[in-house]
Amino acid sequence: MKSTTPVSKIKTEFTLQNASNVGGSKIFLEYLEKIKLGKALQNLNCTKQGNSLFPVFRILLYLIVGWILGCERLFHFRRLQHDALIRRFLGGRCPHHTLLYKELDRLSKTRPTLTLDLRKLNQQIIAPCLPSELIVDLDSTVETVYGHQEGAAVGTNPHKPGRKSYHPLMAFEGQSRLCLNAVLRAGNTHASADAAAFLRQIFELLGDRPVKYARFDKGFGGEDFYSLWEAKRIGYVGKLKWTQRLQAEVGRCRYWKRFVDEDWVIEGITLIYQATSWKKPRRVVVIRKAQVFDGDQARLLLDTDWHYEAIVWLELTLG
Repeated sequence: MKSTTPVSKIKTEFTLQNASNVGGSKIFLEYLEKIKLGKALQNLNCTKQGNSLFPVFRILLYLIVGWILGCERLFHFRRLQHDALIRRFLGGRCPHHTLLYKELDRLSKTRPTLTLDLRKLNQQIIAPCLPSELIVDLDSTVETVYGHQEGAAVGTNPHKPGRKSYHPLMAFEGQSRLCLNAVLRAGNTHASADAAAFLRQIFELLGDRPVKYARFDKGFGGEDFYSLWEAKRIGYVGKLKWTQRLQAEVGRCRYWKRFVDEDWVIEGITLIYQATSWKKPRRVVVIRKAQVFDGDQARLLLDTDWHYEAIVWLELTLG
């Protein structure tokens, strides 16, 4: 079944006829039409039987739209099934939420490379919007779940301690903020686990696209991780964990450069440091700051007044 009217041509009226409780998503649906996401999903060649009511590309499109509209679990799609706007976007009708379970199970068996194919498809779609030189930002987050979802586990969860969660890895382009890659992991997975393999996958997806430099948090690190950037001659800047060994090394430094001397005193130094897991020394920048209160101008700042942050830094140029 095919819709003859694009969403962008649908007239918006504030009446109860064909009312939609997701009317605000019309702009987003117009954007999906403009980038021709449905046509791109058709290129995956996930074939079904000829008499199938819902082709695979419409199932995938429905899953994407539903997730954007807050459907975190498949049974949440029940509220979208009879929505006039979503039905028009999908060609006249929406699949029942129980069909989504069956389709995902079937795809996992008949199309084991679907995840990788979707990653490559994502690169094709965002390619025209990427700058000529990329900035790769790596991050991880905690997504709490309320049930027994597959792959979820109890781990470090600052929002809901004791709850099961996922701990996904994500890579974004720093200027356009487009997602370059993502992988779902169990909640009890350390931030740096599989980071090197994730990074190799990013390089494979980017192909020959030049990367200017990378940025990441202190959850990422290790010799293998840094070596991958250095082998590609890509500069990086990332936070380091503040360890006793690093603290002792910084404690031997006497000459700090002061950058701010107002309500906050901010100072910095640069040193060559080698962590126990590193095979070679690397440049590390340490920033410390202390707050100065009214009337305390003459007060001598003690070691306990300072808050320290360390950053590992490698500066390289392209070419």
